[in-house]
Amino acid sequence: MRMKLLLVDDHPLFLEGLQYLLETHGIEVAGVAYNGTEALKKARILNPNIILMDIRMPECSGLDALKLIKAEMPHIKIVMLTTSEEDEDLFDAVKYGAAGYLLKNTNAKRLVDMLSDLEKGETPLSPGLAARLLREFRSSRVYEYKSSQHPVEDNKVGKLTDRQLEVLEMVAKGITYKEAGEALGLTERTVKYHMERIIERLHYENRAQVIAYAARIGLVADVRNY
Repeated sequence: MRMKLLLVDDHPLFLEGLQYLLETHGIEVAGVAYNGTEALKKARILNPNIILMDIRMPECSGLDALKLIKAEMPHIKIVMLTTSEEDEDLFDAVKYGAAGYLLKNTNAKRLVDMLSDLEKGETPLSPGLAARLLREFRSSRVYEYKSSQHPVEDNKVGKLTDRQLEVLEMVAKGITYKEAGEALGLTERTVKYHMERIIERLHYENRAQVIAYAARIGLVADVRNY
């Protein structure tokens, strides 16, 4: 499927620059919005497959819009693109279903590469954020909402095959699908397939939540600061 983006930010000049950047790399920008309320309306009309959205916006914040859009259109992948390095914003974004979290100091090439990786099932995170996410999850504070809806039990691991556990452990350490495939003698596509089945069997919504679960149960001790 061709990438079709909705850009959401309350700074028009930044939006214009971002739109130009993406379109010069052949990425379709279906539309722009200037706050969370407008983002929800535009998402209903345009049906993008990816939304790049700021957090700090008037009227309706990016996090509030994230919750509303995911509740109504869960198939849309939403990546927060923000200046906020606050742990609470990062944890809440993943908790509410964000597919990634990028800082605005990300360079153009890395942004485009990460969007391409998102289409392959990767979770784009700015350097250092993955490690912070996993450390926080180990303290059992991030996914309290998940416990109330779907009690998290360590015996969930029993639902996974040995091969799926191998894949989960490698991906949770920050190893890419391609690298995991080379190590396990699998194709990148096969590793992605295994991750999709893992997400499905553990009843989570995205790869970031599964990785955090792996850290909580001690399947991985640390994650690469990529």
